[in-house]
Amino acid sequence: MTVPDSTAPEPAAPDLAVDGTGLLCVQLLLRLRAQIAHLPAGAVVHIHTTDPAAPLDLPAWCHLTGHEYLGPVPSPAPDREVYALRLTSAPVRTRPGRPWHPAPTEDTD
Repeated sequence: MTVPDSTAPEPAAPDLAVDGTGLLCVQLLLRLRAQIAHLPAGAVVHIHTTDPAAPLDLPAWCHLTGHEYLGPVPSPAPDREVYALRLTSAPVRTRPGRPWHPAPTEDTD
């Protein structure tokens, strides 16, 4: 029998929970992007998902945009996973409808 580690930190309480149940990669990221648009830097977001590619897609998207991927957190439901991220102050914008593509930058010259 394993005894729980009482010194392990509790996962950060989310500022927002995004329900991505039933959504696959692009739809999940589009919903996530829309729902985090109003949140401040440092906000913690939990993404509830059934997408089997989420453990690969979410860290890659965070790397692209600059958000901090915090990893999996305990899920309240056995049929979905929950992943956490922390928002950055200056995320790389992505194209509307194409969350894997950085938005063009405006030339300031």
